[in-house]
Amino acid sequence: MNIWNPVRITWLHRANPVVKLLLVCSLFLMTVLTHDIDFVAYQALIFMLCLLALSGVRTWKMLLFFIPFLLAFISSSSSMMLFGKGDTVWWEWGLFKVSEESFYRGLHLGFKGIAFACEGLLLVTTTSSVDLFYSLMQKLKLAPKYAYSFMASIRLLPMVWEEYVIRRQALKVRGVVPIRGVRGAVNRTGMYVVPLLAQSIRRAHRVAAAMEAKRFDGDRGRRRTYFYPSRYSRYDLLTIALLAAAAYGAYAAAGHFPWFGIGDVRFD
Repeated sequence: MNIWNPVRITWLHRANPVVKLLLVCSLFLMTVLTHDIDFVAYQALIFMLCLLALSGVRTWKMLLFFIPFLLAFISSSSSMMLFGKGDTVWWEWGLFKVSEESFYRGLHLGFKGIAFACEGLLLVTTTSSVDLFYSLMQKLKLAPKYAYSFMASIRLLPMVWEEYVIRRQALKVRGVVPIRGVRGAVNRTGMYVVPLLAQSIRRAHRVAAAMEAKRFDGDRGRRRTYFYPSRYSRYDLLTIALLAAAAYGAYAAAGHFPWFGIGDVRFD
């Protein structure tokens, strides 16, 4: 759970979570509607630079997290390149056919995936879940019973993992030797699932009783006060200006310094 902890706090961390959420959703929509391969390639590059500069996470750790996205880029791009349709065929062997159209469509799809990942990580690495749900309750009037339920589930995940580790260690101490094969997999599932499910039910009941004792019950939660007030600040204006400038910079760079120079890429 501490893997996203930043080593330094940037001004993007101090922006209102609702503002960042709405901006990232707008960026998602912009990326979805982008058909120019140069534009989407510059989006991936610029938002990657913003992520490395403003996330506050160590650079080597962030580059490590890019490995799954790199694999997704390769898999999605290669699938479109090898099996996409096109008139100008560059290479063909059996079921595999690489054409000019499918090649650029594959790159376009891969760059979109990288852009999505960078935009999402820009929100995740600079926003805590508690601040986000508090801001959603206060600014967008999200029902507290839903917000606190999500926050409680997020906080309970490390406890479930800790109980799983304790259960595994207890079985080792008792000398339980797992059976191989399908029968062993079913047996191991029973040894872990039933105790973990029972503990989760007990814990959920205690949490529900505690929340009800503190009057988290339906509509009356809307009139509650909050220990962590969510406010707008000048950092929100800086965030809006930064992401708008990043989007415009990608658009201007695509127009003045095109990498591919082929215009729109369609998936028709």
